Amino acid sequence: MRIVFDPAEQEALRADARDQAHDDPHVAYVLERLASEGIDLDACKDWEDLRVEAGLPPRSTDTPHVA
Repeated sequence: MRIVFDPAEQEALRADARDQAHDDPHVAYVLERLASEGIDLDACKDWEDLRVEAGLPPRSTDTPHVA
């Protein structure tokens, strides 16, 4: 499933990208990519999957303050 932004949303994302380009080009790049490509939800991973891939232990209720 892919989320695609309508033209007004795309222009708003691009305007934000232009505003961020000087201060944070990485954020500007991400915003431009979102505007042009949308988001492929099938390729997204949740936080727990990323933790496992990084070799981190699963989060527990004993230590909720630990990332």
